[in-house]
Amino acid sequence: MRVFISIDMEGVAGIATLDQAVRGGTGYARAQRLMTAEADAAVRGAFDAGAEEVVVNDSHGTMDNLLHTELDPRAQVVTGSPKPLAMMQGITEGDAVALFIGYHAAAGERGVLAHSFSGTFREIRVNGAPVGELEVNALHAASLGVPVGLVTGDDLVCAAAEKTLPGVLTVPVKRAAGFHAATSTHPSVAAERIRAAARDAVSGRAGLVCPPVPDSMRVEIDFTIPLACDYAMYVPEAQRLGGLGLVREVGNTVDLIRLISACLHLSAHATSTRPPRL
Repeated sequence: MRVFISIDMEGVAGIATLDQAVRGGTGYARAQRLMTAEADAAVRGAFDAGAEEVVVNDSHGTMDNLLHTELDPRAQVVTGSPKPLAMMQGITEGDAVALFIGYHAAAGERGVLAHSFSGTFREIRVNGAPVGELEVNALHAASLGVPVGLVTGDDLVCAAAEKTLPGVLTVPVKRAAGFHAATSTHPSVAAERIRAAARDAVSGRAGLVCPPVPDSMRVEIDFTIPLACDYAMYVPEAQRLGGLGLVREVGNTVDLIRLISACLHLSAHATSTRPPRL
């Protein structure tokens, strides 16, 4: 039995500010340890439930945040960026269940450090419905027949998961008080709860149901500034939606993730202090 874990940082207990979540901030090293502890708790919970293999994808920012020497040595870690499938790199059709640890609310929500893949994205919609990282990644897992059994993060992302994913377990490790503020559970308590919930999610995987995956998807991405959209329009077959948005049709979740990733990297040039070289 193989278990896949995708771990982000913004939804980890004890983390509430960009100074912690962005490499180079004075709080980043502390945030790395907090993130690693929650990843380790999920890994140990999966093995407690009988997993034979656990793959952990470091899914935050530059995707090389986890302190590997502090993880259970039985885990395999997918690290570095860019990855072909971003936050879902490493998941396979044969996986028993996926666990999403340290996740956060979508852009436009009141959650801690809420965003959708990039600070240059104001909103992403699939077939008219707003989606964040939770929904996009769960759709890709579902396309492989892999249910999401556990979501951890702040209270808002946990509430979103319970509405979207039938039977999912959630562990709210903090309550959002604003974009840069939270009331957090102690990290050791959060780790204990995550380990227990991971064990329960893996043990109860047979009762989980994957959400339906559309046969085709109309993807609309709104950006925070027009220049970000200008750069993203280099994506083939993308069409402009006013000054701030683009739209493109995709036929599967792999192309959905690739479209979002391409727009993320292209639009990042809009916030760079140096003009890109072409």
